[in-house]
Amino acid sequence: MSASNVLYDHPGPRARIRNAVLSVVFGVGLVALLWWVYRKFDEAGQWEAHLWKPFTETSTWTEFIVPGLQQTLLAASTGMVLSLAFGIVFAVGRLSDHRWVRVPSGAIVEFFRAVPLLLMIFFIFYGVPFLIQGPVSAFWSVVIGLTLYNGSVLAEAFRAGIRSIPGGQSEAAYAVGMRKAQVMRLILIPQAARAMLPVIVSQLVVLLKDTALGYIVAFPELLQRGVNDLSANYGNVVAAAMVVAAIYIVINTLLTLLANWLDGRTRRRASRAPKRAAPSSNQVGGPAVVEPQG
Repeated sequence: MSASNVLYDHPGPRARIRNAVLSVVFGVGLVALLWWVYRKFDEAGQWEAHLWKPFTETSTWTEFIVPGLQQTLLAASTGMVLSLAFGIVFAVGRLSDHRWVRVPSGAIVEFFRAVPLLLMIFFIFYGVPFLIQGPVSAFWSVVIGLTLYNGSVLAEAFRAGIRSIPGGQSEAAYAVGMRKAQVMRLILIPQAARAMLPVIVSQLVVLLKDTALGYIVAFPELLQRGVNDLSANYGNVVAAAMVVAAIYIVINTLLTLLANWLDGRTRRRASRAPKRAAPSSNQVGGPAVVEPQG
């Protein structure tokens, strides 16, 4: 019996009929809901041409949407790189054999996971200047907040991925004389990154969307420029929100497709890796015998 059969029983004739009926009912309900939403917006006049006309003008994109999108992508890409580095460093710290490293690393990760991201950005922008006697820009307030929160979540993901790797691999590495830093860098972390790739991508998508919280410090990202500022000039907040939502969906879809491509490429390279054939006892002359040297 295969593992898939143990975890999932194939539906019988009655179950297939029930699933088909439920699928049809759900589909009809979803279409009805979308039609109801469309009718409500139509009654409120949200489909009128003058509300959507600004999106046919070049100035709308060059003055509002594109600059906001650039700031969003810049903050997100910077936050992604720093969050991955933060996650790897503190995941290794939490797995350290030294208590003076393991305990502070765990405290930092748990603290920044517990603090709401919006409050963190607000404190960095308004509170940290009192500590450093200097201003903190809106960009770095958003990036640092994204790094601390998402890096802490990624640290737990990396730690779980490292612990999921069979212990025999580490023991074999230690047996050939590798140090713990080499084992982490060359064996455990690469495998953990591949194993936890879906979780990592999901958290990076969350990071991209969380850049919208920069509105609390007037960071000119996509939501601020493409919805708030644009609707203030044209009075089309619903239309602007729909366009910006579509842009977010496209970006997140592309990020997911890139991650799937990288995962598939990694798996193909692993499957094409040459495997050393095991020595056969049926070879002529039998297995070689190494005589001890005295």
